[in-house]
Amino acid sequence: MRGVVQVVVVLLAGMWLAGCGTTTTTTTVVDANAPAGGQVVVEESVETTTVAPGPAMPPPGSQAGLLGSNPNDDLSLGKKYYRTGNFGLAEKYFRRAAETHATDAEAWLGLAAAYDQLRRFDLADRAYAQAIRIAGTTVEIINNQGYSLMLRGKYPEAAAKFAQAARRAPENVYVKNNIRLLAEATHQKKSIE
Repeated sequence: MRGVVQVVVVLLAGMWLAGCGTTTTTTTVVDANAPAGGQVVVEESVETTTVAPGPAMPPPGSQAGLLGSNPNDDLSLGKKYYRTGNFGLAEKYFRRAAETHATDAEAWLGLAAAYDQLRRFDLADRAYAQAIRIAGTTVEIINNQGYSLMLRGKYPEAAAKFAQAARRAPENVYVKNNIRLLAEATHQKKSIE
């Protein structure tokens, strides 16, 4: 077993060294203040060693970048599947993001929106409550709660949420759009799907 470990260490060291390189830079400086006919030339040789980057490994105990900055992390995948209408997979990835990053309000908000689309309003309410505990009552959360209520056919409650969001952000296009959708739904007396 010890021989196998030594071989692995040697191979890893060899792969690391294979990515190394050395360059020498020579700089020539001509002194313009030298007496006529006698220029002074100074050469400076700088030797640098470069190492080819290995796999990016975060330091122990740290996170590798912000959640959502990697297109393959759980939050990004949740958003991707939500945009394509695959709410089951969106819920899976948002839930994983919320479980692994329990203080990320965006993960909880995405999870709540996915639950709304799956008609799991009980779980959506719990996810919205967690997002509020983390981020407070933001315009985005209030707006999404209003949309959730609209999906349930609870139009007066939805109107109250949208009015609250509109007071905080009167020019928010998402709030304006949801107010328009609510007006259409109320006029047609059917739920928004």
